[in-house]
Order: sequence, then structure tokens, then C-alpha cells
Amino acid sequence: MTDPTPDVVTGVPSSPGRASGPARVVRSLADFARVRPGDVLVCRTTDPARTPLFRLAAAVVTETGGLLSHAAIVAREYRIPAVVGAAGAMTRLVDGARISVDGTLGTVAADETR
Repeated sequence: MTDPTPDVVTGVPSSPGRASGPARVVRSLADFARVRPGDVLVCRTTDPARTPLFRLAAAVVTETGGLLSHAAIVAREYRIPAVVGAAGAMTRLVDGARISVDGTLGTVAADETR
């Protein structure tokens, strides 16, 4: 089986900085308990119910959104990198795979320090 984690997923750079950690794909409230400190939160979008996850996350990647989206604003408040509008991130990034997020450039890559 090949690793579907791409070399790079791109989106809108929305909160500056760089961070690496295991991708944690969150599809519903049932997945919240799987998020651990240092994980990279990967989800379709965020809303106020997901805000507590930002305290744990090293970075955030969403499939939808822009500079004024909930994910972008809250990531800036928590001072963690964020890439939003990264189409296909939830299917292209493997849950648990180490990834690096560059919130300044808007890129998400397989972590080279595995």
C-alpha cells in the first residue's frame, strides 16, 4: 500500500509560523478525544465547538476557509500556524502521519524528520 500523504498540499496561509506533528484528521465530535498535545488538527472547517482543540494543536489545516474564517482567526489568537482552504487535505493526509505546516507560505508537507 502506498502512503497517500502528498509531498505538498497547499492552501491559504492564514496564521504564520511552522510546526510539525502527527496529522489528526477530525471528522466529527466523536474524534475530539483522539487529539493529543502537539497534533496537527486536520478538518473540513472549524466552528466554536472545535475551539478547545486549538489549545492542544501544534497547527491547523482546514479544507475550507480564508483569512477571516474561524480557523484562521482562532489560530492567530492561539499563535499557532494555520493553512486554510487546502482542498482535499482530509483525504490526502493520513491520520497519524507526521506532517509539517508552514502557515506563512500556505504549505503542508510530509515531515522529513520522520
